[in-house]
Parts: sequence; C-alpha cells; structure tokens
Amino acid sequence: MNYAKFKPAVHRKWLILISGLMWSGVGIFLNILAFGWFKTLNNTQILLSILIGLLTGWVIYHFGSGNLAIKNINRILAYQNHACIFAFQEWKSYILIAIMMSIGIFMRTTGLLPKYLLSSMYIGIGIVLFPQVFNIIEI
Repeated sequence: MNYAKFKPAVHRKWLILISGLMWSGVGIFLNILAFGWFKTLNNTQILLSILIGLLTGWVIYHFGSGNLAIKNINRILAYQNHACIFAFQEWKSYILIAIMMSIGIFMRTTGLLPKYLLSSMYIGIGIVLFPQVFNIIEI
C-alpha cells in the first residue's frame, strides 16, 4: 500500500507560515497567562515581574534563540517543494517541547514558584517567541 498519499504534505512556504504563527501564538498565550496572574500581585511584584521578564527575554534571545528561527527557515527552505506539515520543527524539537510543556504545567499547578517569578519566566519566553511571525516577512 502506498502510504505517501496519506502524508499531510504542504508547500515549504506554508511550513514557514505555520511555524511563525504557531510560535507567535504560543508567545501570546504565555504572556496572557503571565498578565492574568498580575491581579493577585502587588504593584512592586508586577513591576519586578515585567523587568525580570524583559531581562530574561533578552538573555534567552541573545544567548539561545536569536538565530533559531533563521536556522529553522533555512532548514525548511532546503526541503523539496512539499514536506510533511509537522516538519516545521525537527523531530528532536518535539521531545524538547513536550518536556518544556510538562515542566510549565507542573510549575503552574503545584505552586512551587510564586506567581511573580513564574510570570517573569513566562513573559521572558513569550516575548522571545511572539515575534517569530515577523520572520515570515523576510522571505
């Protein structure tokens, strides 16, 4: 049986769009969660959360994910015209995503960290992920 006809393949330009929209959506979601916790914080905690979040975002971007989007775009552009819709990320990245999501859910539900620290981490990661949609414009 020819299973290739069941593969959900799309043009590589769509993979770039899917990747940008998905990661930007995750960034927005993380910031919505973080800002939702502000109603339980005092003004000092809110200000610290935002400042630490901005610093965290800068560190993550500068030392971690600055070129990650460009590397992903170049990897996608190296495909033939069509590729599996799930190929917008390397398969290894799906394992890392599952681990990071599990850690995030664990920290949110257990109360292990105070909300002002958790919100700063979410803001930092969220502001790094949100602008991924703008990488599409470069193509």
